[in-house]
Amino acid sequence: MNEKLSSIIKVKKSQAGVKKRANSIFSTMSVAHVDDDDIIGKKTKMQGETISKGHKNYELMLNLQLGIRHSVGRPAPATSLDLRDTAFNPKEKIWTRFPPQGSKHTPPHQSCAFKWKDYCPLVFRTLRKLFKVDPADYMISICGDNALRLLSSPGKSGSFFYSTNDDKYMIKTMKKSEVKALIRMLRAYYNHVRAFENTLVTKFFGLHCVKMIGPAHRKVRFVIMGNLFCSEYAIHRRFDLKGSSQGRVTDKPESEIDSTTTLKDLDLNYIFRLQTSWFQEFCRQVDKDCYFLEQERIMDYSLLVGIHIIQISQTGEPLRMEAGIFPVQTPGDRDEDGGEAAPELSRLGMNMPARAELATRRNDSEFAMEPTGEYYDVILILGIIDILQDYDISKKLEHAYKSFNYDPTSISAVDPSQYSRRFRDFIFRIFTQDTT
Repeated sequence: MNEKLSSIIKVKKSQAGVKKRANSIFSTMSVAHVDDDDIIGKKTKMQGETISKGHKNYELMLNLQLGIRHSVGRPAPATSLDLRDTAFNPKEKIWTRFPPQGSKHTPPHQSCAFKWKDYCPLVFRTLRKLFKVDPADYMISICGDNALRLLSSPGKSGSFFYSTNDDKYMIKTMKKSEVKALIRMLRAYYNHVRAFENTLVTKFFGLHCVKMIGPAHRKVRFVIMGNLFCSEYAIHRRFDLKGSSQGRVTDKPESEIDSTTTLKDLDLNYIFRLQTSWFQEFCRQVDKDCYFLEQERIMDYSLLVGIHIIQISQTGEPLRMEAGIFPVQTPGDRDEDGGEAAPELSRLGMNMPARAELATRRNDSEFAMEPTGEYYDVILILGIIDILQDYDISKKLEHAYKSFNYDPTSISAVDPSQYSRRFRDFIFRIFTQDTT
């Protein structure tokens, strides 16, 4: 009897510990982590390191800005959205030399001599048109007076990430294999984003290469993407979700987790309840996007989820709500009569209203969660990222090696069909229809 009682006490303590960590996903936003701008919904302090003169990447930034200005500003005839196959040819690229003294086609500049490459320029010009990107605004964002910001040092992928000052665009340095993957799938990608306006996959706006001439003599390939979290809503929590469990937990202590920390699958202790129309559209699009990636033999992608908590106290505590979903409103805005502003436009993946229900996890290595009935009204911003990893020989070897040491179903490196199935199964467990 005592053993049984002891066992029950241990289980209760374990559940309490899991619930405490689950609550900490939101509630550790103490005054030290949340400022007034967070509470009222305005943008938080800009992240990253500004690339100013003297920075080791300053010349690279100047080269990038000069190249973009040249590429986007180059006169081009109006084109139809129906592109010829030749536009997607891997050999369709343009090299331009930028000497410091300038040339017939390029301006003088204060950087080192470099060569600039545009990959499939007509395709990316048409993609920008398809995504309704104004060329002048695009150039101002990337090439304006404000410097770019370096967001992170190389992680597992070895890539650097930069952000424009207005947060509209992300610039990611790429491995040669990623460039090849994007060019290989470019026709299918173009057809997919054209067919599905509300696709959740990453929006690509340009693929380029800078080749520095002289002592530096290095080649940097990079892609320009839309910044998923460019929103009027402050992001209070962010998750990178793959549907795998091996190594999918943050290594930060709870006291260091803040709104800039990217949490992982086993850190998630919330189930997201979507209104019926949102839920049905979300499920359809996830299925279509995953089918596209599976057909292109892509794996290791993630669903990046940003959470804005609608009601937060002045001490940074999230306020639990018993009622339904709050209307989505532009933070801090009011109409001319002094009332609340009209709701901010929402679309699939951007500013989606939802309820986040706290759930307890059975243990630290399983996905299974038990809902608690505690709700928070939230705004979700989400999309599918990291879609350029082929299931190549290196991933096959990684799968074989890790399968000896771990449960093969728990590791990230699996066949694209299995990856797609597991990813969708996981996503459809944590995103459900709100029946209230």
